Amino acid sequence: MNLDQVKALANEQGIEFFLCSFVEMGGAPKAKVVPVSNLDEMATEGAGFAGFAAGEMGQGPHDPDMANIPDFRSLTRVPWRDNMAWVAGNIQVEGEPFNFCPRTILQRQLEKADALGYTFNVGVEPEFMLLHADEDGTYRPYDKLDVLGKPCYDLLTLNRNLDLMTTLINHMLAMGWGPYANDHEDANCQFEINWHYSDALTTSDRHTFFKWMIKVVAEERGLRATTMPKPLSHLTGNGAHFHMSLWEGDRNIFLNEDDENGLSREAYWFMGGILDHAKALAGVTNPIVNSYKRLVRSAPDSGASWAPVYVSYGASNRTQMVRIPGPGRIENRTVDGAANPYLACSALLAAGLDGIEKKKDPGSRNDENLYELSAAELADRGIDYLPSTLKEAMDHLEADDVILGALGEEYAETYLAVKREEWRQYHQSVSAWEMDTYLPVY
Repeated sequence: MNLDQVKALANEQGIEFFLCSFVEMGGAPKAKVVPVSNLDEMATEGAGFAGFAAGEMGQGPHDPDMANIPDFRSLTRVPWRDNMAWVAGNIQVEGEPFNFCPRTILQRQLEKADALGYTFNVGVEPEFMLLHADEDGTYRPYDKLDVLGKPCYDLLTLNRNLDLMTTLINHMLAMGWGPYANDHEDANCQFEINWHYSDALTTSDRHTFFKWMIKVVAEERGLRATTMPKPLSHLTGNGAHFHMSLWEGDRNIFLNEDDENGLSREAYWFMGGILDHAKALAGVTNPIVNSYKRLVRSAPDSGASWAPVYVSYGASNRTQMVRIPGPGRIENRTVDGAANPYLACSALLAAGLDGIEKKKDPGSRNDENLYELSAAELADRGIDYLPSTLKEAMDHLEADDVILGALGEEYAETYLAVKREEWRQYHQSVSAWEMDTYLPVY
């Protein structure tokens, strides 16, 4: 969409303001409100931001401003504000693409795929919880009637939330996303809405908008929506499973209808790359301390964690890291709600392309319930573990040239430093659990 088309659209639809948006390292969207009268300047010079104030963008207070240049292909009319449109952009500094812009990092990786003739298509299954704060500030599931031990798909519970859920679905329909399913998930007050897959950049833009949208709609009702990986220790965590495939034009090169799993050799090699780089990938797809409280074997109150613990793949087997939900695609179940969509897509694509280049064999699929196997049985099958802490994941990431290369040398160095500092602060803090457990004894 060029500038003249944007102007015509704004005039036709009564758009008066633009949210010129980008994300920082954590994936949090930042934006400025720009009136339509300043559209020409925004399109050519971008909206200006002080990078040091905008989150982790690799800048100090002494650095030059960042200019966010809008990509009008992402233009989205905000459904709850008819006179406003959101547009994702790419950061430039002093007229040059900025190495700390996650969207630019993804585009560079997509260019590598494009050079090989591939389009990387991604669908996402984002889970989120609706919480409410008690008088003491403690967050709990907001619906006091949502107490079933296994509430997944419960119609009565879903019925109490139909107003909020159908509002979200109608917003997505208005934006042309093609939402096709919404359900109550495995934890109390946990939900998921699925929409049609797209190329990785479009999906990342929409995933970013989605996480903002659910918070806005929840706040309008006095609630807090969160995609935090493990907000409540006794309940299932929030995943964001990525469904992936590579295409050449309109041909899905992952599809082989003659294969027992419906996958081509390229799909197996791509999956082999994902498994080969699994531990380093966790540092990007599971990027915060809290992520590793979701990736556990022990079951919550609902009976299963539904999160992977092992480096493995299977057919329609939800105890695996990589699942084959149907012919022509693979699903990475490791990704959680804290993942920056742009960085996660970049890292997963790099790992998969490395697998294709090296013809990585993923081995035999696993059909067992991995939660029930002993450590010895897992070892006999050659099944390794995913990292159990953010520190462990960063150690693996630091040693993986392929994933570091996808992030870019400069960005990767800062990313590692930020995450190691996050781990240090967490590790050196004293928790309520420690006080409750140790204070009476020592």
